[in-house]
Amino acid sequence: MATDLTGKVAIVTGASSGIGWEIAKAYAAAGAKTVVAARTAAKLDELVREITRAGGSALAVSCDVTDEAQVEALFSRCREAYGDPDILVNNAGIADHTPTVDMTLARWDEILRINITSVFLCSRAALRSMIPRRKGRIINIGSISAKVPRQHTAGYTASKFALEGLTRSLALDGREHGIAVSMLHPGSTQSMLVPGVTDRPRPNSMNPADVARVALIMATLPDDVNLFETTMLPVGMPFLGRG
Repeated sequence: MATDLTGKVAIVTGASSGIGWEIAKAYAAAGAKTVVAARTAAKLDELVREITRAGGSALAVSCDVTDEAQVEALFSRCREAYGDPDILVNNAGIADHTPTVDMTLARWDEILRINITSVFLCSRAALRSMIPRRKGRIINIGSISAKVPRQHTAGYTASKFALEGLTRSLALDGREHGIAVSMLHPGSTQSMLVPGVTDRPRPNSMNPADVARVALIMATLPDDVNLFETTMLPVGMPFLGRG
């Protein structure tokens, strides 16, 4: 199967660690000019150096993807450096395990702003550049929590269910313009989602590079083909058969 992205331009949000980091590396290795975005500039610079050493091309843009002006600036920087994006990966997000009775409205708002409003802002900007060209691909990184939630994750679960709904709506909006919109639901993965927990190797947890392999397959399908939704998880993870 061809995994060539030569000539393509990609934006990957939440690229300073974990899944976003590995997707950016995979896309750049496949030939894409890759714009990596996150709030942590130092980590992005480290990622760009790693990609460049491997022979790829990448640009770091420090960006708070919940801020409309900063998102517009991100897409402007992409156009100035490489041209309009062909691929957008909405990966930025946070986890939360606050009991519902203890959750503040401020925390609820923060979760939704980072996990869903950011996707709206970035996807809107992407569609505005993709529609005139009648092609493009948006990949949203979801979670199996959009299928089966866990206790004390009301905010996180609501945001991921909302993201699935937004993905379906965006797919309809993009369809008439030849734009593919899809969603990848990873199970337990080593990442910085919960520092001190998910960033440590543990049983029944995937390497983020394996998630990136699937994201690369999704991005390298023919322009008129969309792998709309896929769920990947460790074989031993208690997802199926829970009752």
